[in-house]
Amino acid sequence: MQQRETAIVIHHSFRGLGQNTIAFAVAQAILEGFDKHYRIFRETSRGARERFENQDWAAVQQTSRERIQFYDLRVLEGVERLEKEFHAGSLDDLTWQQIKLHYIGLLTNHKQPELAETYFNSVCCKILNRTYFHNNFIFVRPAVSTDHIESDTPSYRYYYPGRAGLRSALLQVIRDYGLKPQFADLHRDLRYVLHLWRQHLPRPFHAESNHQIQVLSSLLFRNKGAYIVGKLINGNYEHPFAIPILYDEAGKLYLDTILLKQDHLHLLFSSTRAYFMADIEVPSAYVQFLRDVVPNKPEWELYTLLGWQKQGKNMFYRDFLHHLKHSNDEFVIAPGIEGMVMVVFTLPSYPYVFKAIRDVIPPPKEVDHQTVKSKYQLVKYHDRVGRMADTLEYSDVAFPKDRFTPELLEELRTEIPSLIEEEGDTLLIKHLYIERRMIPLNMFLEKVSDDDCRQVIYEYGNAIKQLAAANIFPGDLLYKNFGVTRYKRVVFYDYDEIEYLTHCNFRKVPPPRNDEDALAAEPWYSVAPNDIFPEEFENFLLTDPRVKKYFYEYHKDLLGPEYWKAIQQRIAAGQMEDVFPYPASQRFRNMFRSGQAVLS
Repeated sequence: MQQRETAIVIHHSFRGLGQNTIAFAVAQAILEGFDKHYRIFRETSRGARERFENQDWAAVQQTSRERIQFYDLRVLEGVERLEKEFHAGSLDDLTWQQIKLHYIGLLTNHKQPELAETYFNSVCCKILNRTYFHNNFIFVRPAVSTDHIESDTPSYRYYYPGRAGLRSALLQVIRDYGLKPQFADLHRDLRYVLHLWRQHLPRPFHAESNHQIQVLSSLLFRNKGAYIVGKLINGNYEHPFAIPILYDEAGKLYLDTILLKQDHLHLLFSSTRAYFMADIEVPSAYVQFLRDVVPNKPEWELYTLLGWQKQGKNMFYRDFLHHLKHSNDEFVIAPGIEGMVMVVFTLPSYPYVFKAIRDVIPPPKEVDHQTVKSKYQLVKYHDRVGRMADTLEYSDVAFPKDRFTPELLEELRTEIPSLIEEEGDTLLIKHLYIERRMIPLNMFLEKVSDDDCRQVIYEYGNAIKQLAAANIFPGDLLYKNFGVTRYKRVVFYDYDEIEYLTHCNFRKVPPPRNDEDALAAEPWYSVAPNDIFPEEFENFLLTDPRVKKYFYEYHKDLLGPEYWKAIQQRIAAGQMEDVFPYPASQRFRNMFRSGQAVLS
C-alpha cells in the first residue's frame, strides 16, 4: 500500500521529478502487479489439495479454467495502472531502458524472476508499439539467473531406504504428505509398488552409499488424481517414477500404479493434458527436478504443464528464434490434405506446424474468423484429457522472408493477405497458432501394417470416447483431423467444428416413408444444426474393410445414439469421468489378481 501511495505522489508531481526516479517507480509498479498475480495464482494452486481431499470435482474443473485467465487479467490491471499513474505510453525510449534496468535490480533475490520478466514483457508489449521487437525494452533473453534459488520450504525431500528398508521409506513418503482421507489398504498397494519396482531395477541390486529417494515436496494435482513425483537414486543411476493417488467407490484413497517407464511418464506429462496444480514457491526448482524425471521434455513445456502458460510461450519463442539462427532450411506448405479453414506450414527441421486462419473460408464450412478463434479458446480453457493438441497462440510473429519457399509465400499472399505484412526482409504474421507436428491419421493409415492399423483404430476410437467423457464432440471425425504421435497415440487437432457434447442432439435416422424417400439424394426428414446421426459415421469413416473390421471390434458402440446419450446423461448428473493419463494395463487392478501378478 505504501509503495502505491508513493507512486501516486510521483505521478502528481511528474514534471518535477527526474527521469530516473520515474523509471524506478514504474519498475516497482510493474513488479507489484506481478507479485499480486503470483500470490493469487499460488493461493488457487494451494487450494487444489483441499479440493482433492473433499472430492469437489466441480470446483476442480472451475478453478482450473479460472486460473488460466489470471495472467491476462493481471496484465490488463498493470497496464491500466501504468497509464493512469505514469502516462506510460508517452514515456521516451531512454526512460523505458532505465525502467528495465531498475526492474532487473528489483528481481535480486526474487523467487520467480523468470516469470516476473515475462510479465514485464507482456505489460510493455501492451503499451509500446511493436517496434519492441527491435530494441532493448523487453527481456528477449533472461537477465536474472534461476540457478540455486532457495525456497523457504525445500522443493523436494530426501528419504534413505538403506536405514529402514524401501517399504518403510515409501510409507514415510506417503505419510509426510499428510492427506486427510484414509487409504483403503495402503500396505497392499505398497506391495504392488515394490513388486513392480523390483522388476524395474537392475539385478542383482546393490545399494550404493548415496542410495536415496527424492520426491517433490508438493503433490501434483490434476482432475481427480494426486501424483507423487520423484526419483530413486543409486550410484550413478536415477530411476524416475510417479505414483497416482485416487479414490475408490467407498471414498477411500488408493495407489493406482507406479509409472517407471519413460513413455508412461511422458504420457503423464503430455502437453495434450490440462495443467497440474501444486503449491510452488520457486518455479525453476520444480522445473529442474522434472527435467530429471522426463529428460526429453523441453523446459518451456514443463513450465506450461505446471500452469505457467505465458512463461512457456515466452521460452518456446526464444527456442524458436535460436533454431532459426542455427538452421537454413525453408518453411514449406505442410504435407497432407489441405484444410479449408487454415493455411498450415512447417519448417522440416523443426517439429511444429504453424497455422493461420484463411481470410475467406469457403462452403460447406459455416465459420468465420471469430468463430474459429472462439473454438481454440474453448480448447485452451478445457481439459484436453490427453486427446487434444495444446496450441500456442501468438500475435505479430516476425519471420525472415527469405526462409519461405516461393510456393508458400504465394499461398500466404493469396489466402491470408489481411494477416501478413511485408517489411523489407521480414514477413510479419499478425495472428498465428503453433502446434506440435504429428503424422495425420489418414496418411498413417495409407501405409501401415495390420498390427499398427489395429492399434491406431483402437486409439482413434478411444480418443473420441475420452473427448466425449470430457464433454467434447470433435464435430468433424475425418481421419485428416487427427494426428498420430511418436508413441502411436491418436490426438485431435482441428478445432473449427468442435462443440460441447451436451449441445448436440444425437438421433437415429428415421426410416423412409416410401420408396421415393429411400432413393432420394437429400434427407426426407428435418435436420437441425446440432443434430448428429452416429449411424452415418460408417459411410465416410469405414470404407476401408480393414479399418471397418477393427473399428467394429473395439468401437461399434459409437455408431448408435445410445452411447452418446448415456454420456450426456452422466455429464448432466455432474459425474466427472475417469480418464487415466497412462495405459489401463498399467493399473494395479488390471495387473494383479488375488495378489498375483498377471501379464498386462
